[in-house]
Amino acid sequence: MNTDEIISQITSMAVLYGPKLIGAILVWIIGGWVIKVISGVVQKTMNKAGTDPSLKPFLSGIVNGLLKVMLVITVLGMLGIEMTSFIAIIGAAGLAIGMAMSGTLQNFAGGVMILVFKPFKVGDVIDAQGYVGTVSQIQIFNTILKTPDNKTIIIPNGGLSTSSMTNYSTEPKRRVDWTIGVAYGDDLDKAREVIKRLCDADERILKDPEVFIAVSALADSSVNFAVRAWVNAPDYWAVYFAMNENVYKTFATEGLNIPFPQMDVHLHKDT
Repeated sequence: MNTDEIISQITSMAVLYGPKLIGAILVWIIGGWVIKVISGVVQKTMNKAGTDPSLKPFLSGIVNGLLKVMLVITVLGMLGIEMTSFIAIIGAAGLAIGMAMSGTLQNFAGGVMILVFKPFKVGDVIDAQGYVGTVSQIQIFNTILKTPDNKTIIIPNGGLSTSSMTNYSTEPKRRVDWTIGVAYGDDLDKAREVIKRLCDADERILKDPEVFIAVSALADSSVNFAVRAWVNAPDYWAVYFAMNENVYKTFATEGLNIPFPQMDVHLHKDT
């Protein structure tokens, strides 16, 4: 094959496929821009409609993914690729990929279950998979938590939707529990009165239900009081820490002792 024939064939192919290729490139560029615009419109529409923040990333991801698939199919069709065969190939590849990515599909199904049944939402504080944090995002495959020390935790939705999880934000009120020990020989009635006085002085502790104070155990080194009080959920940790400090300071001024673990050792001399 001489140079003239090669040039002729290249020219013929350029004439035949050039317009299709140029058109496909233009459609790809314009289509990508249109997808961004549509995604932005969908996001704004959800914001105006007051859509649950948990649903926004999920729905945006699905819309964006479907539009990109349609764009790819359109561009391939413009290039003259037989779509029937292409769809069959995609189906076979999808089956193989699905088997290889069963965990990913499980995470997707878990994300759908979470968004449908709403065991938690964005902004809730949960304890799941060994982590405690505030739900930042619920994505298609993962849920993002922010911990109190500002770490980002990524938890797959599959395990999250099928395992136990504690949601601390579901109820508006929470019960705070303390175990407060006093030394053997101290006045228990006085200890109970001091604890009750400290609880009544904290306005964040609710009056109804009433604070519960009772001797819970005669431990090795102390007599333990079980103290249970109800607070509004946002006040939980502030009340918990404040009471610990107040008990320590007040017991010292009231002549009550907070014991530390101790052991009596008796030595017997053989005669």
